[in-house]
Amino acid sequence: MATDAKTISLDKAREDDAKFYWLADGYAPGGFVKEIDQSAYVQGTHPLFNGIKIIDCDTHFTEPPDLFKNVPEKFRDRAPRVERVDGLDRWMIGDKDFGSLGGNVIAKDKNKLLGRLSHRTYDEIHPGSYQVKPRLEQMDETGIWAQICFQNGGLTQAGSLLALGDIDLAMFVIQRFNDACAERQQESGGRINCMATLPYWDKDLMVAEVRRVLDMGVKGFTLPDRPERLMQGYLGPDHKCSPFWEEVFDICNSTGTPINFHINSSLDAGSAIWDNVEFSQRLPINAMIHTMGTSAQMANFMVSGILDKYEDLKIGMIESGIGWVPFVLEMMEHQCDEFRTMETNGLKRRPKEYFAKNFWVSFWFETYAPQHMLEEIGFDRVLFETDFPHPTSLYPGVQEKLAEQLGHYDYETRKLILETNAAKLFNLDL
Repeated sequence: MATDAKTISLDKAREDDAKFYWLADGYAPGGFVKEIDQSAYVQGTHPLFNGIKIIDCDTHFTEPPDLFKNVPEKFRDRAPRVERVDGLDRWMIGDKDFGSLGGNVIAKDKNKLLGRLSHRTYDEIHPGSYQVKPRLEQMDETGIWAQICFQNGGLTQAGSLLALGDIDLAMFVIQRFNDACAERQQESGGRINCMATLPYWDKDLMVAEVRRVLDMGVKGFTLPDRPERLMQGYLGPDHKCSPFWEEVFDICNSTGTPINFHINSSLDAGSAIWDNVEFSQRLPINAMIHTMGTSAQMANFMVSGILDKYEDLKIGMIESGIGWVPFVLEMMEHQCDEFRTMETNGLKRRPKEYFAKNFWVSFWFETYAPQHMLEEIGFDRVLFETDFPHPTSLYPGVQEKLAEQLGHYDYETRKLILETNAAKLFNLDL
C-alpha cells in the first residue's frame, strides 16, 4: 500500500535521548576479559606500510570527566559532571541524566572486555580513551599517525540539551565540547582530530557555531541523519533543500569541510529484531542494521537534489563498512531507471556518479571487500578505521589486519587508502 510521504511518522527527539544513548544492559557486571599478549603483535608500523602516515578515520574520544572543570559562575550549580550511580559513571547536567561514559572496552591494563559495551567507570578504562598523551602513545604502538575522533557518550545529544530549557546552558555544553576538539588537535600536533557538533535546533546559532569552529581549525562536523526528529529536515515542503540548512551546506561546500554521518541510528533496529531475543543476541543485529542504515542516508542525498546545488559537498559515511556499496549502487541505478527518478526530478548525475564525487566509506573488520571489491567501489573512495575503543574495534592486531586486507596491493594503492584519501576528505596537513 502506498503511503503519503506527508503522513510518515518519525519518533521525535526526546528529553531522555542522552540517558538511553547506550543500552543499559551493556554495562551490567560480567563479560569476558580477553587477555592480550602485546608482544605477539606488531609494535609500530608493519614493513608493508613504512613511509605511510596511516589515518584512522573512525575512533571515539571519550568525554573526559574534567571536561567542564572551568565553568562560568551562572552555570556552576547545573554544570555537566560525572556521578557514580550504582557503580556506573554517568554524566549529569543539573538533575538530568545524560547517560554513561560511552563504549570503552579497552582496559587500563590493555586487555579487552568482550560481551559488554563498556567498562563501568573511568578508573577502569584505558587512559588513551580520554587523554591526549596516552592516546598518542596508543596510536604509536599500533602504527597510527592520525585519528578522526567522534563523541562517545550522550552528552551532546541535541534533544536532551534542548530539553534543559536553558539555551545558554545548552550552548555552553556544545561550545565547550567543540573548544576541546580544537585543544586536542593543537596539543597533538594535528594527530587527533575530533569532529564538532552543532546546535541543530536553531539556524542562526548553528551557522554561527559553524563559522566559530572553522575559525578554530576543526576539520569537520557530525550531522544527524534525521534532523526532523528535532527541528527541520534537509528537505523542505517543496522537496528542495530546506532554507534551514542551506547556509551550513554552502559553507561546507565552499570551504571543502566534510560533513559526517556516523552509523545511522534513526532506523529502529528493535523493530526488526524478534521479541524475546536476549542482549548478547541483539547486539550483532543492532550493529548490522545501524551500519546498513548508512546506505539509506547516502541514497537520500543522491535523490534529493542537494548534491546538484552543492556539487562539491564532501560526505563521510563513517563506521559504515564498504562491502555493501557495489550492491546498493547497482540497486539504486536499477531502481532509479525503472522509476525515472533522475528524469522526473531533474537530477544531474546517476547514483554511481554521485558516489564517485561526493562520498567516502570506511572499513575495519572486513577482509573480502578490501581484498576483492576496491576497484568496483573506487580506490579513491575508501577509508580505513579501527573504531577504538569500541566493542568491535580492531584491537589488538591493527597492522596484522591491514597486511591481510591490503598486503597484495602495490605501495601507491596502500598509501592512497590509508593516507591520501583521508587527508583529502579531512583537509589534513601532512
